[in-house]
This record gives sequence, C-alpha cells and structure tokens, in this order.
Amino acid sequence: MDTLTLIKVGGKIVEDPAALSSLLDDFCSLPGRKLLVHGGGRSATALATRLGIETRMIGGRRVTDEEMLRVVTMVYGGLVNKNIVAQLQARGANALGLTGADMGVMRSRKRPVTAEGVDYGYVGDVERVDAGLLAGLIGRGVVPVMAPLTHDGSGHLLNTNADTIAGETAKALAPHFDVTLVFCFEKAGVLRDEADEESVIPHIDAESFAHLREEGIVSGGMIPKLENAFAALREGVRRVVITRASAIANAGAGTIVEL
Repeated sequence: MDTLTLIKVGGKIVEDPAALSSLLDDFCSLPGRKLLVHGGGRSATALATRLGIETRMIGGRRVTDEEMLRVVTMVYGGLVNKNIVAQLQARGANALGLTGADMGVMRSRKRPVTAEGVDYGYVGDVERVDAGLLAGLIGRGVVPVMAPLTHDGSGHLLNTNADTIAGETAKALAPHFDVTLVFCFEKAGVLRDEADEESVIPHIDAESFAHLREEGIVSGGMIPKLENAFAALREGVRRVVITRASAIANAGAGTIVEL
C-alpha cells in the first residue's frame, strides 16, 4: 500500500510568507503521496474586521452568519487556497485546489442548534468524503490542496473546521493508503506551558487528554484538533503527529497522539 502524508497547516503559518514558503519546500520533499489541508482563520478575521464584521468564537470554533460565510469563502476558497496552489506549482507539484463542493468531494450538513442553545450558523458537520475520487486523483500524481469549506448538496456552502477536514479526509483515505496525519502550526507541539517552547508533551492518549483538558492545559482550538486526531486513529490512520511546521520532515518531533 502506498504511503500518504496528509499535512494540515494553520495558525500563523499560512499568513507568514516566509514560514509558508519553508513549509511548502519541506512538504514537496516528503516521500510518497501527499495532500495538504489549510486553514486561514487569522486572515478571515482580519478581513472581517476591515469590513466591520464581528468575529465570534465558541469553543475554538467560528460562528458563521451570512456575512462571515462570504468572508471565509473569499479567504479560504480564494486567496489562501490559490496562493498555496500557485506556490506548489512553482515547486513542480501538480497541485489542485479544492473545496468540498468541487466534484462533491466532501458533503456536510448544517450543524443544528445545540441543546444549550448555541447556534454556530453556516457551519458544516461532515457526512461524506468521496475517498475514491480523492484516491484516484492522488494516484495520478495530483496533490490536492483542500480548503475548509464544504457543501450540503443543495447549493449551500458551509464553513467547516480545517482540523475536521483533515481528520475526515485521513479517515476516508485510510483504506486506500498508509496514512500519516500531521497537524502543523507555529508551536513545537502540544505544550504543557504555552510560554515555554521546551514543554512539549511527547505523547498524548485518550486518558491523558481528558486530564489535560480538565486542567485547562489543553483548551481552545487544540481541543477539536486532538478530538479529530483520536477519531482518525480509531478509523485506521496509522500515525498522528502535532508539531511545528518546520519539523514536518522530522518523524520524531512534536507530540505523537496515541489511542
């Protein structure tokens, strides 16, 4: 079975030209098949602020009303995605930018209002990934670059957490490839102390995750990242790592997530 490295890049990396360029150099040098999922939340927030649109976050997830949906569609599906695709093409990678709506590769349903009355708006919970389509593209040497937007099959786009996109894609492709899922950002891994880059937690399993979350050491956007990591491992993904963007080629760096 061919190997596939699925890199999810977010945080400050996408918005930092030098950091993104370095990441893409390393990404292109990885052996085997490759797929890239990107975020871009900071860019979306910056544009929303310039347009006078309020940004609301709940539990590390963006609340998406109609105006915010327009912003994230422009930023994720346009500016960020096509910039990455162009840079990968310049490096000889045959990149193809995709949202979930393109070729129907990922369908979602609009998240219902929670029991606590929280309405996330136009946010999608993934229902289906067309793994055969993706595997076919990858098998032909295409490098998919996936933006965190999906669709509901009825003509509506939905904002979807990029970590979820990465996790669901990794799970769907696990029967087709030997998948390693790498969540990379500006930190060296999951840190016990946010102010100390040397405090990387080398291994996290489900039990330690519960304790770290209860103690507040793991919070915000790291919670859905780890939830998606565990879900991916349960569905056959071979390895999940959370690490610094500059360390994606170093198999032992960062935090290894285990069941």
